[in-house]
Amino acid sequence: MHTDTTSAHSTPGLMRLTWPIFLEFLLFMLMGTADTLMLSGVSDDAVSAVGVVNQYIFVCILIMEVISNGASIVVAQYLGARRGEEAAKISALAITLNFLLGITVSAALLLGGGAILGRMNLEGVVLADARTYMGIAGGFIFLQALINVFSSLLRTYGFTKESMYVAMGMNALHVLGNWALIFGHLGLPRMGVAGAAISTVFSRAIALAVFVWMLYRVMDVRMAARDYVTFSREYTQKILKVGLPAAVEQVTYHVCQTVFLYYVTFLGPVALASRQYAMAVSQYIFLFSLAIGIGTSILVGRLVGANRAQEAYHRALLSLKWAVALTVLVDAVAILLREPLLGLFTTNGDIIQLASQVLVLSLVLESGRSFNLVLINSLRAAGDATFTVYAAFGSMVCMSLPLGYVLTFQLHLGLAGVWLAIAADEWTRGIIMWLRWRSRAWEKKSLVSPIEPAPVAVLGT
Repeated sequence: MHTDTTSAHSTPGLMRLTWPIFLEFLLFMLMGTADTLMLSGVSDDAVSAVGVVNQYIFVCILIMEVISNGASIVVAQYLGARRGEEAAKISALAITLNFLLGITVSAALLLGGGAILGRMNLEGVVLADARTYMGIAGGFIFLQALINVFSSLLRTYGFTKESMYVAMGMNALHVLGNWALIFGHLGLPRMGVAGAAISTVFSRAIALAVFVWMLYRVMDVRMAARDYVTFSREYTQKILKVGLPAAVEQVTYHVCQTVFLYYVTFLGPVALASRQYAMAVSQYIFLFSLAIGIGTSILVGRLVGANRAQEAYHRALLSLKWAVALTVLVDAVAILLREPLLGLFTTNGDIIQLASQVLVLSLVLESGRSFNLVLINSLRAAGDATFTVYAAFGSMVCMSLPLGYVLTFQLHLGLAGVWLAIAADEWTRGIIMWLRWRSRAWEKKSLVSPIEPAPVAVLGT
């Protein structure tokens, strides 16, 4: 019997976990910004095409996070309960399940991507570029499915710096690939949108190989080959109990964002490009809350697994204060510098003016989003994932979408109407999540205890 070491037992500090997560997510966002910046050198149409496709790809990535999100929380609770060998078996099972899911999603995008884009009110060059990007980036999306599960497990084991280092290398490789393939440097052909897609796939493949090697190096109890083909109903149910509601909630969010994108297509090409550039800036505003939310979820999962609910309760509330404060500070700076920032992407005065208007509204939107990024992640980590789905459906689908239609088309607020509708959803859900966390109903949702007997595994055929 392999004995767990200290790193599996100890609870790392929030700052040690969070700053590498922040840098890792920053680098992944820089990859998207690199696409936007470089493609803006081709045309605004190219930017719009990739933006539309990425809306669908993001939804698919979230579907594939059913397993990785669920597994990271279950593994965190098992590590908190000092049951490292079972945590390793759950990790191997999660990798196998995510691979199978990723292959399925890739096939769906290859076979049905063209038909989906044909219904998005796109035409001409934008439609042609969108189909090209969908075929390449979407067809190899299973690579991102595997990256998701390896990186989330690496962070759950407490090795957030190692995950960050891989992101650094992936980002550098992606930017170099963009430069060479989009514009035709290093003797390669000028490929435009297709070049951006190929660069994305190549950098993901290299990063995946490094993630695999690195996870095996840092685990105290390593996964055995048989663990990949040993399916435990108990483990799978626990993964899905958290992962499925989390994915449903996130897919609901991004489906609603896709509907909002559909609204924007009726506002014209200037509004479509403005939305893309405004979102390219906004993602850096909520990055701090995102990193704090992920780091907090790792700590809450371990504390709940160790039956330390009181510490978990206060940890989440303290993290929330930091997240809101940092978000407001960064947002204020972004608003002051909004025109120079948008000028990095385009010289079109109409686009800069419209995108600047909605960025001012981000102060309302992002402060509300910070509540959700911290508290929803904490509720999931405690095992209370189902509640967030009900709140999401009520706020997003029943309130935000109709409100967005009224504000955008009937009150003629245009793109600003979309931003205000999203802000209303973020604050509605944020207040609901705050009340849920304060109720402490999540304390009854733990997935594991230190004295729980190990589930019996059944070998798959």
